[in-house]
Parts: sequence; structure tokens; C-alpha cells
Amino acid sequence: MSATVVLDRDKLLTARLYAARVRPYLATALFALHVVESRRVPTMAVDRHWRCYVSPLFVARTPVADLAAVWVHEVSHLLRDHHGRGDRFLREHGLTGAAERLRVNIAADCEINDDAYGDGLVRPADAVEPGCLRLPEGQLMEEYLRQFRLGPLTQHLAWLDCGSGADGLDRAWDLGSDGAHGLTEQERDAVRFRVAEGITGRPGTAPKGWRRWAEEVFHPPQPWRELLGAAVRSAVSASGAGDDYTYGRPSRRSAGVPGVVLPALRRRPPRVCVVVDTSGSVSDTELGSALLEVAAIARAVGGRRDLVTVLPCDAAAHRVLTLCRAEDLPLVGGGGTDLRTGFARALRDARRPDVVVVLTDGQTPWPATRPSCRTVVGLFPRPVRWSEQDPDHVPDPPPDWARVVTIGSPGR
Repeated sequence: MSATVVLDRDKLLTARLYAARVRPYLATALFALHVVESRRVPTMAVDRHWRCYVSPLFVARTPVADLAAVWVHEVSHLLRDHHGRGDRFLREHGLTGAAERLRVNIAADCEINDDAYGDGLVRPADAVEPGCLRLPEGQLMEEYLRQFRLGPLTQHLAWLDCGSGADGLDRAWDLGSDGAHGLTEQERDAVRFRVAEGITGRPGTAPKGWRRWAEEVFHPPQPWRELLGAAVRSAVSASGAGDDYTYGRPSRRSAGVPGVVLPALRRRPPRVCVVVDTSGSVSDTELGSALLEVAAIARAVGGRRDLVTVLPCDAAAHRVLTLCRAEDLPLVGGGGTDLRTGFARALRDARRPDVVVVLTDGQTPWPATRPSCRTVVGLFPRPVRWSEQDPDHVPDPPPDWARVVTIGSPGR
């Protein structure tokens, strides 16, 4: 029977229009998919080159509203790069085989489906959701993969097949990288960026999972950010950071010294000053990255923005800024570099910091002695050291008393 059914393209494309109307931020991606009729596909499936393979029989028997939901589901696999992420996860864990690829497809569906439906988009009766596997909602595919194996709870999902665009395993029906109508890697990235722009440009209209995805498209997670956050957390939690004396609560040692009131040690929230190198050798891209690091540092101290100050510094230290929103900070400068003035200004401030974080390219002299607080240096790498006055100049490396984390890579 399926061989005699003709693909109803009008119905299929009407469903795509419906999907674009109820999920306008996904419209660019939906219309980037090229339809390929295939009687070898159980329902609808995608490959990593942004082709959508469609069963004529499935289109014939499925209502338009349900087809719209499938359109959104399949394009979600591609936008979230489930095939690439699945490849990396299985490779890192030494896993192979079709069964593991089915697990990737199931976990990817759980990531998509927990908040994909509603608001005009119907929920398919057979949608795979975390609750079906007794898993929590709101997690990523990789997190789900660590929490379940194929077994009684998944045996009814053996039919699941969203294609190589969902799990990375090539199918017999795939046209491959040399086939017609596939998107190049640059075109795929451009589509993702346009969709992310649509989501961030209309805050509040997209589910939390999509907002998180859009933020990562603009600012992908970087290993150095985790290292920098860990270094800051280690510094602010170290002995002495955030400690102060108070006479409001006498020390218990006062009992051993009659007639003398000794102060007690009080723990207060630690303060962090971020000194940002704004000299002419630091690019606009690096200054933009510095703003991201300031936001990450605020999260590292528990989200207390009142505990974080920012000090732009080139050859001279500028005004100490209170952190409201990182993107609104005026990073003034553009001259030479001498971060010693930044250290001195930070330590003179009335809100004296417990930790100084320096974001710099390293082309600066450093204080001759260890500052009276802990120091973390976020270093923008330089493949070639240079100086306008002296081409042979090689700047001093950060001192041994600073914890150094390299930000980015020379090939950025």
C-alpha cells in the first residue's frame, strides 16, 4: 500500500507553515530543511546535512497539527547538534553499536520534548519524555545518557528513528555529504545563529531549554571559564579571605586574659575586584570576552554582584566600577599598560577586595611584591610577543604568587 501513496507536499508544507507560526523563532531553521521523499523512512527523519526525509504514508495518515509538531521536533535535533554531541559522548566513553545510537536518540528526545509542546503545538501521543523513563526534566542529552540503559522502560521505543541528524549513525537512505541540497557547515552555523538571535531578541517567548541553547550559541561553554571560576572560588574560600575582627562578640580567649577584651574573628562575604587590561594591545573581542568573565566571576561568588567591582586599567588605573550588568560596564582605556597601578588602586579602595582577578594579555610589569590579597590572572594568549617601542621586547610572565588561567586559545 505504501508504494502507491503519493507524497502530499501541500499538506506537509502547510504543516511547516503552521510550525513556523506557532514557533516563529524556529522559522529560519524550518525553511532551511530540504524535503526528500523516501519510502524507507518510518515517519520523518533528518540527516546531519539538513535534509528531511519523509514517508508519504506517514504524511497521509497524520493530521497537519501533528505534522507541525514533528517538524519542530526534527529541526530541534539539528539545531542542538545532537548528532555531533552524540558522536563525542560515545567516543569519549568508548561506546559503539546501534543500541548505543538508539540510546542517544532517546536521550536527545528527552532533551527536546520536556518543554517543546503546548502554546499551539500539540503533543504527539508517542512523544518520548523524561518522565517515561523516570528521569527528571530540564536536563541535557549527555546527562540523560548517564542515567539510563536500554531495558524494560525503553523496549517500546525500538521503533524510534529520527535519523542520522539525531544520533550520528548514517542510514541507508542518507544522501551523504556529496548528495544534493545539503547545507555546508558554514550555512548550518548561520542558521543556528539566526535562530539564536530570534530567541534572545524576544525574551520570554521561548521555553527555558531554548533560551539556554541560544545563550550557548552566542557564548559557547569554554573550559577556561570553569577553570577561572574554580580558581576564584578557591581563592574566596581560602583561610583568611573574608575574615575580619569584631568586638561585638568577644573572643573566647578573653577568659584567659582577665580584664582584656579580645575581638572575635567574624566571617563576612568575600569581595572580588576584577582589574581589566584596557590597553591598546587588547582587542575589542578580548574586551568582550572580559565582560563574559566578569559575569562568570559574579556567578562564582554566588551571584552576589554587590561583592564584585571592576577596575579598567591601561597605563593608569581608572574609576572602580560597581557591577550592575556586565554588558553595561564602560571599559575605557587604549594607552600603554601598567597593571601595577591597577593593583595599587584596587587595594586603596574603601571596598578593599579579598581577591584580585586580573584579565590581561600579560604585556605589563607586575608588582615587585606579593599583594596583601589573593590574586588570579586570566591571561589572553599571545602567539607572538610584541611592543611598539621595542620589537624584541619579551614581557615578564605572571609572578609565581598568582594563580594563572589561560583564556581562549591563540587560534581564536
